[in-house]
Amino acid sequence: MSLKAVIFDLDGVIVFTDQFHYQAWKQMADRMGSYFDEEINNRLRGVSRMDSLEIILERYEGEPLDDEKKMELATEKNEAYRSLLATITPADVSDEVRGTLAEIRQRGYGIALGSSSKNAKFILERVGLTGAFDQISDGTNITRSKPDPEVFVKAAQFLGREPQECLVVEDAEAGIDAGIAGGMLTAAIGDAVNCKKADYELGTFSDLLQILV
Repeated sequence: MSLKAVIFDLDGVIVFTDQFHYQAWKQMADRMGSYFDEEINNRLRGVSRMDSLEIILERYEGEPLDDEKKMELATEKNEAYRSLLATITPADVSDEVRGTLAEIRQRGYGIALGSSSKNAKFILERVGLTGAFDQISDGTNITRSKPDPEVFVKAAQFLGREPQECLVVEDAEAGIDAGIAGGMLTAAIGDAVNCKKADYELGTFSDLLQILV
């Protein structure tokens, strides 16, 4: 079955907000006395907010935290993150990304976002890309984060396409694993290239145009 649609991860593929995530988690972790560094931050890529919090709390040695306190911490982090996100503008998306998305649509492919982030729509609004996607599947409509394929499976459903008709574009190994688990073809960009699991490896975003002919 030929490809009919493309499902994109957001952070690290369309926009780059990893440093904002790091700064917001670092602020929270430091206040809790829980060790946190860039290496731990890399484990959070593609992972839901609450699962990310559990990873950070692996180094926590204070009083036990109940679910209510954990939710407070996750909310604290998200508020700090959204404050940082307020600084991004359309200039934070490259002309290459914008042009490639437009060309993919021109070629007749469906385009969806598949992101675990609950801030996905806010980010797209900030960078002026909401209209570039036919459908959005994000942290507001899933219960399981990557490497579970739920976010991509729902994106395919929203597009009205079978999984085997979809190509997932990801920069994290967990995302590639999710695409594979969902029965989709995968294209790795950035760090995900190193895992050597994807069907395609992209040197730059516009390399997609060589696949989606």
